[in-house]
Amino acid sequence: MPVSLRDVTIREGAQMPGREYAVDDRVTAGRALDRLGVDAVQAGFPAVGETDRAAIRRLAAAGDVTADVVGIARARVADVEAALDAEADVIEVFVPTSERQLEHVLGTSRAEAMEMASEALDRAREGGAAVHLTLVDGFRTDPEHLAATVDAVPSVPTVTVADTVGARTPDRVRAVVTDLLDRGVDGDRLGVHFHDDLGVATANTLAAVDAGATTADVSVASLGERAGNAALEQVVIADEVDGTGDCAAAVDGAELVPACEAVLDALGESVDPRTPVLGADVTTHESGIHTAAMLRDPGTFEPFDPADFGGERRLVFGPGSGRGSARALLTEAGIDPTDERVERLLGLLADRGPMNADAAATLVAEAFDP
Repeated sequence: MPVSLRDVTIREGAQMPGREYAVDDRVTAGRALDRLGVDAVQAGFPAVGETDRAAIRRLAAAGDVTADVVGIARARVADVEAALDAEADVIEVFVPTSERQLEHVLGTSRAEAMEMASEALDRAREGGAAVHLTLVDGFRTDPEHLAATVDAVPSVPTVTVADTVGARTPDRVRAVVTDLLDRGVDGDRLGVHFHDDLGVATANTLAAVDAGATTADVSVASLGERAGNAALEQVVIADEVDGTGDCAAAVDGAELVPACEAVLDALGESVDPRTPVLGADVTTHESGIHTAAMLRDPGTFEPFDPADFGGERRLVFGPGSGRGSARALLTEAGIDPTDERVERLLGLLADRGPMNADAAATLVAEAFDP
């Protein structure tokens, strides 16, 4: 069963220091995410200001966007009114549930917080919006309280449990989700949201899905406050390579890398070259040991074929190429890789490289007789 992937890139990214995404940029990014096939795009926090409201309004009105356009709201009627003014398809009400957050964020009791959430959800419905509820700091809340909260809002189709401060690891996540299901929570209503403060948001998402959650929040390149969120591209590919495939089935895999790159371009964001999946160095291979084997079988030194997800593999030949690479290039061209030819080719690569595989093949064809 495909997992519902809900993208939070635009809203979470805008919360990073120094970011001011313009309306047009948010709309362009939202459309790229929609082409990928995510179920929902969280385009802003309407109560913050007109930029967020305008971006949501334009995306929700666009005839070419099929994903739900989501505006978030605190458990306050005023926030919901702002989201209704933005014409969001879905209003996602969020409310703290951990003892710490109830005391230091809301300064109120659990019962009072749920009354606030219920009032906000009712107003959203009255205004004609679909609703979604997120339990802030849910993974640091007693599962008994979480299950009772889900039971208290039976008409909310999805309730998301958030690891708001990125404090959990996969074993704990699996245990919490399993506990909730054992307490009677319907997995079809259960969503998860993870932050990457401990570097395991992707692993946590996959653990939660494997345990029975059916909705997951994700973000391109982990864009989001502090260490960011579970990376959309990593969740999809890791699930395809070594998981159930349910997350991967939720989107168009061949569009994954192009869509993510389009989002980054629209928002003016970039990634470190060594960032998993999207970093340029991740699919670039120059080591002589690696390239020699990869000319015969690329999968020898890579976990997935980048082309399956709209990416590109780069084999580089130059001063760092070893004898094995030179022999493999000669053999590929139908040339006997004698010791003399190998040494000559290594000298040419050192002088003219680094170059990609096509250029290296051209060099061999021009420099050696078959």
